[in-house]
Amino acid sequence: MKAIALAQTTPRAGDLAANLAQHLELASRAADEGASLVVFPELSLTGYELDLAAELAHDPQDERLAPLRELASARQLTLVVGAPLLREGRLHLAAFVLEGARERHYTKRHLGTFPASVNPGGPVPPPEPSVFAPGALDPLLAHAGRSAALAICADTGRPSHPAAAAARGAQLYLASMFFTPGELADEHAKLARIAAEHALLVAAANFGGPSGGLPSAGGSAVWAPGGALLAQLPERGAGLLLLEEGDAGWEAKALEL
Repeated sequence: MKAIALAQTTPRAGDLAANLAQHLELASRAADEGASLVVFPELSLTGYELDLAAELAHDPQDERLAPLRELASARQLTLVVGAPLLREGRLHLAAFVLEGARERHYTKRHLGTFPASVNPGGPVPPPEPSVFAPGALDPLLAHAGRSAALAICADTGRPSHPAAAAARGAQLYLASMFFTPGELADEHAKLARIAAEHALLVAAANFGGPSGGLPSAGGSAVWAPGGALLAQLPERGAGLLLLEEGDAGWEAKALEL
């Protein structure tokens, strides 16, 4: 079975070229390790820079994603990358699903906000609903005979979201995240509960460096159906988690870069 990779990135604020280069590096390394599906964090291509979201918005089939499409085609990869999506005149917080020439989109349904307490005395990003419209695009992905549902950060905090994924037949729940050190324990506990309650493999990709004026917790991780933690990346730096299902169940290994 082909592996799934979680890519933990270290974004540069609004620097599309630098972030794209890191995506290409991590996706290539994941392919070298046998992955055919690579999941990146929330707004991975731009960083969590809500003040820049309109300026950095991507259209469907945006030409700036051509290098990622070419890599996906050449290495037979599916890439799940994050960026603001301008669609039908509305700005969405989205995941672009790149499968060679084919492109689909997941749009974040449940928009969130960071409370002031997340960064005492420092900047806090604006509320997501002040920037983005809630979305309704929600494709299921196929991976080696399994069905995978996508989520973006605050989506995972609504019990109805993973419940609906399981009801649609998903066995994998793949989340693109951005959470801070003070949120790490609660976020991990919530994701473990989702795995246990719905018998889902739950995988979460987070930033390994600050974004949007906030620190990031890193800690990209994966939980087996039933809720057991399989592997976790450190709180800082870029890396990959490789997940593969064998005769004995799901196995994971961490690669720090």
